[in-house]
Amino acid sequence: MGKKIYIVLDNIRSAFNVGSIFRSADGAGSVEMIYLCGMTTPIDNPKLTKTALGAENMVPSQHRDTTEEVLKELKEKGIPIYSVELTKDAEDFQKITYPDTLAVVFGHEKNGISDEILDLSDHTVIMPMRGQKESLNVANCATAILYEITR
Repeated sequence: MGKKIYIVLDNIRSAFNVGSIFRSADGAGSVEMIYLCGMTTPIDNPKLTKTALGAENMVPSQHRDTTEEVLKELKEKGIPIYSVELTKDAEDFQKITYPDTLAVVFGHEKNGISDEILDLSDHTVIMPMRGQKESLNVANCATAILYEITR
């Protein structure tokens, strides 16, 4: 049985990043749903469709008012939540054995994931940086993590 991945986009401001995440979700496979939460752009945004190149029609998505409501629903279904954020207790994304079903939260490009969302998460994941910047673009990060989960 393959993985079942639920992607939760927590207030991603760039429609181009969201479109790129749709492309990566389709490419990696195994994505059951992308939740577009809060200020995250809806799929009919021309910038999203320009970047997604049709992948927005291949990967199911729903727009939700808040990330909290989505995480609570996923937790009620027993789906563990992995938030990608720079925290002191975050686990290296390549050193985790991922379960068959999971949700992955990607946060706002500048502000990251709020403490309220982190409190609802079961795990915090980090992508270690080897250069001088402390993080990658959210769409690039999502690509690497999705492919690692499905490896």
